[in-house]
Amino acid sequence: MAYCKKCGTMLPDGAEVCSNCGQGQGQDVAKSGGAAGAGSGLSENVAGLLCYVLGWVTGLIFFLIDKRPFVRFHAAQSLVTFGALHILGFILGMAFGVGAFLGGWAGFSVGWLLISVINLVALVLWIVCMVKAYQGERFRVPLAADLAESFAGK
Repeated sequence: MAYCKKCGTMLPDGAEVCSNCGQGQGQDVAKSGGAAGAGSGLSENVAGLLCYVLGWVTGLIFFLIDKRPFVRFHAAQSLVTFGALHILGFILGMAFGVGAFLGGWAGFSVGWLLISVINLVALVLWIVCMVKAYQGERFRVPLAADLAESFAGK
């Protein structure tokens, strides 16, 4: 399957014009077979894996440069999942840091434990997302996948 180099829509083999946006495709897209095209020049599974490598940062980069639906889904899911975890960690760090300053070691201990558990869950989720994307699966993170699909436009 080939993809439109402008909008990322899947095209039948040998299509000269995109049925979605009307962009002429030329010979290079028809020959690509979906291994490269519509953005980064990488195969879909490698691009999907790279969406997660630096968390939400690479998710944002691939969301902006790659138009293939599989890659956009993983990029949006990386943005939503690891962006939310990053913000949550920052907020908890600030809250428990101030609590430790004002209330002593008890608030610091609870905060450190909670942030450590969140970081462990994020690490496991990060590894699972990268492996599943490389395997070509559209792995859905609970809560984040629906938001990512609406953000990526399915």
